Amino acid sequence: MKSSIKGNKGLPYLLIGPACILILIFKICPILYTLVEGFTYKGSFGLGTYALLFQDPSFYKSLWVTIKMNLVITPLQIVLAVGMALLVNTTVKGIGVFRTILYLPVTISITVATMLWGMMFNANNGIINSILSIFGMAKQGFLTDVNQAIWCIIVIATWIGVGYWMIFLLAGLKNIDEAIYESARIDGAGWFTRLFRITLPMIKNVLLFVLVADTTTNLLLFVPMQLLTEGGPQGSTNVLMYEGYKSAFLYVDRPRSAAIVTVLLLLISLVCIIQFKLFEEKDEKRIKKENKEPRLAAKKRGRIR
Repeated sequence: MKSSIKGNKGLPYLLIGPACILILIFKICPILYTLVEGFTYKGSFGLGTYALLFQDPSFYKSLWVTIKMNLVITPLQIVLAVGMALLVNTTVKGIGVFRTILYLPVTISITVATMLWGMMFNANNGIINSILSIFGMAKQGFLTDVNQAIWCIIVIATWIGVGYWMIFLLAGLKNIDEAIYESARIDGAGWFTRLFRITLPMIKNVLLFVLVADTTTNLLLFVPMQLLTEGGPQGSTNVLMYEGYKSAFLYVDRPRSAAIVTVLLLLISLVCIIQFKLFEEKDEKRIKKENKEPRLAAKKRGRIR
C-alpha cells in the first residue's frame, strides 16, 4: 500500500486540487476581476477612473484617515498582545481562566461587539458618559465628535483583536526553553535584558507573522465604520475600505470602487514588503556578523602563533 502511494506522483496534486480550485474561484478570480474593472471608464478600457480618483479630495482624505489610524492601532495592538502573552505565560494556579477571559472578546461576533461598544459610547445615555457624570465630568461626544470618533474605533478594534494575536505570541513563548532564561538569570540579566535579548528575538518569526497579519486586518477594517459612524463625523472615520463600499453600493460606481480597492491592495502589499525587508535586513546583518566572528578569531589565533 505504501509503495503504491509513493509510486503515484500525481496523488499529492489530486489531493490539493479541490483547495486550489476554490482559491482560484473565490480569491484569485475576484482580485483579477477587480483589477480589470478599475481600468474601465465609461464602458471602455483606460485610466479615466484613476484620473478622476486622484483628483478627488475625498479619496486623499480617506487615504490619510486609513494611514493615520493604522499608525496608531497596529503598534498598540502588538504591544498589548505581547504584554498580555507575557502576563499569561506563567504556571500560576488558575491562569487558564485568566487566559480565557482575555481571549473571550475574540469569540464574540465583530458585529455584536461593535453594537455593544456603540451603546456604551452613546453620547446621550451611554454607560461611559454615565460613569463620567458620577465624577462630575461633562458628557463626551465620542462617536459624534470629530476628534474622538477615530479613537473610539481604535478602542473597539483593539478590544476585539488583541486577544487573538495574544494566542499566537503565547504559542511562540511556550517554545522558548526555560533553561535559557535560567542561564541568563545566573549571569545577572534583568527582566528587560531578558525581554529584549532573549524573548523578542526568539519569537521574531511569530512576531513578524502577527505584525503582517494584524496590519492587513486593520487596513481592511470596515464593520465599525459601517455600523456606527458611516465614515463620519465629517469624514473623520472614512477609511479607504468604507469609501470603496460607498462607491459600489451607494454611488453605484463599481469602477471607482475597484480602483479604490486596487489602491488599498497596493498599500497593503507595500507595507507588508517593508515589514519583511526590515526583518530580513536584521537577519542578514546577524548572519554576516556570526560568520565573520569565527574568521576574525581564526586570524587572531594565526597572528598569535
